[in-house]
Amino acid sequence: MNSPLARIRKRFFKNKSAVAGLCFIALMLVVCLLGYLITPDQSPYANTMTLQLSTKKPGSAFTFLKIPTSTGAAKENLFSKMWYGQIDNFKNVPIEKYEITGDSIITQEFIGVEEPAERQAYPLRVFIKNHEELTAMELKQAIGQQYIVRKTFWLGTDIYGRDLLSRILLGVRVSFSVGIIAVLISLTIGVFIGSAAGYFGGKVDLFLSWIMNVVWALPALLLVIAISFALGKGFWQIFVAVGLSMWVEVARLVRGQMLTYKNIEFVEAAKALGYRDWYIIRNHILPNITGPILVIASSNFASAILLEAGLSFLGFGAQPPIPTWGGMIKEHYGYIIMDAAYLAILPGLAIMLLVYAFNLVAVGLRDAFDVKSQNLNV
Repeated sequence: MNSPLARIRKRFFKNKSAVAGLCFIALMLVVCLLGYLITPDQSPYANTMTLQLSTKKPGSAFTFLKIPTSTGAAKENLFSKMWYGQIDNFKNVPIEKYEITGDSIITQEFIGVEEPAERQAYPLRVFIKNHEELTAMELKQAIGQQYIVRKTFWLGTDIYGRDLLSRILLGVRVSFSVGIIAVLISLTIGVFIGSAAGYFGGKVDLFLSWIMNVVWALPALLLVIAISFALGKGFWQIFVAVGLSMWVEVARLVRGQMLTYKNIEFVEAAKALGYRDWYIIRNHILPNITGPILVIASSNFASAILLEAGLSFLGFGAQPPIPTWGGMIKEHYGYIIMDAAYLAILPGLAIMLLVYAFNLVAVGLRDAFDVKSQNLNV
């Protein structure tokens, strides 16, 4: 006979929508982990601004002259580059054409308007120190291979000329981070308070239920804003604020399950054997309500992503230049009625797809654990 876990797994993978949602989440998790290794712009926060290329259409391609800078940033190792990016040792200048004359590179820069730009001259010694020793053909070949690049902006550029694809890919990290931290905080607080209220009952239940009802009555977004004001603006503070606003759903669910399970025979038997209350809760009851907890955790993950996006849109979330999907919508929502609506639609679509994927997984888990008929809000 199949084990209960095998039956749950089988029911879950029979749900094609849930499997599709799980695959999309897995893909986004890979994007989150690889980070800067797969982004076209590998600078920290993908924050390379080229104002001449503001709001360029998806698929636009431009030629750049890479001018060495004096910053001398060290080359990062693979792991550090994956998580923090690589500071560019070059200044990328968009150009329309260039030529090598004497000991200089003469360029006509791209300025984004129809009028021709003034020609700029850059000394060859900035690029190649021993350029006098090279022939004209060798010099042109060296410059063309090392310092002239062609870049394609597959999703276009934002209002500051930054690569939109890179910032959307890095925005996955913020969404996953807020989801994971918020779910961990909400599970820790919610399971503890819900277990105490449902198992002990009496005055303990009355007091904790009163606290739950008070927090439940507050709008989630306003509660998060209030908590973020108390904690201060910051990358991690907003994640903690979101987690502290989402524990009530978990607590109500766990309380209802405790009321159901605390009088069942195996719990009475554990009490008769002299086991402590918290030992019974931890080792006998909580393992039996794992299914409903996983369902609410998946649902809370989606809610946390929406909350963070809303906070970033209002300016209370992670602060610039950190790329967040809600922040991107805030910067570009005015372009929805113009010919650059994709600047706000693409990050909005990313939010929608990720939240929908988590909701599909939550429904799949609910069906797999067969918790439709259980009382989750006693």
